[in-house]
Amino acid sequence: MQKDRFSEWFVPKFGSRNFRLGVGILFLPYTGMVVSFVAWGSFTANFSLERLGAICVLYFLALGVSAHCLDSFGSKIRPWGALSKKKIWAVSLISLGSAFAIGLYYAFLDSLLLFPIGMAETFFLFVYNLELFNAKFHNNMVFVISWGILPVFAGSAIQTNAISPQLLVLAGIAGILSYFLIKTSQRYKELRSKSSDHPDINRQEMILKLISVGVIVTTTSYFVLRYV
Repeated sequence: MQKDRFSEWFVPKFGSRNFRLGVGILFLPYTGMVVSFVAWGSFTANFSLERLGAICVLYFLALGVSAHCLDSFGSKIRPWGALSKKKIWAVSLISLGSAFAIGLYYAFLDSLLLFPIGMAETFFLFVYNLELFNAKFHNNMVFVISWGILPVFAGSAIQTNAISPQLLVLAGIAGILSYFLIKTSQRYKELRSKSSDHPDINRQEMILKLISVGVIVTTTSYFVLRYV
């Protein structure tokens, strides 16, 4: 039976416990996936490298750092051990505040669409990860919207302040991939909670790797080919 998540494939096998916890709690392959979706949105335009970097950093801080910290705090199960509540809140709010600063700068500058996207993402960040309102919003649909669809929109909004038909197609693909990710992750955690030796665990883990790493590698390759 799984007692914690330090044995997960995305957690380093080296370093101190605090180092492994710090890296593991960020779920870097999944965070890299959502940052890739942001890049997809920017790729639909003749993108500014500065703005691409800004929106990627924004999502890394908001959904990579802040959301995952809040998720570890809001979950009834504490798979990362007894983390200090003060530290979790401090890291989460500082990261989120930094993301807000980036978003507001570009929103007031010329990307007004970032306002509604940012408000929706902030709402989902708190209600999903802290399981507020009796966990009414802690479901797969909210995950797909927040993790897959809205990041693509944000990537385009910071570049062009517009949503194109091409963008809708990419957002749909991101949503589908996000759905497969969350469903596989749920199955994976269910199996690990029963037995660490369940024969189907490796298969589910491989699917998670293929989805997340595949998206990251494909996105990075496209960026290199287009920009370089």
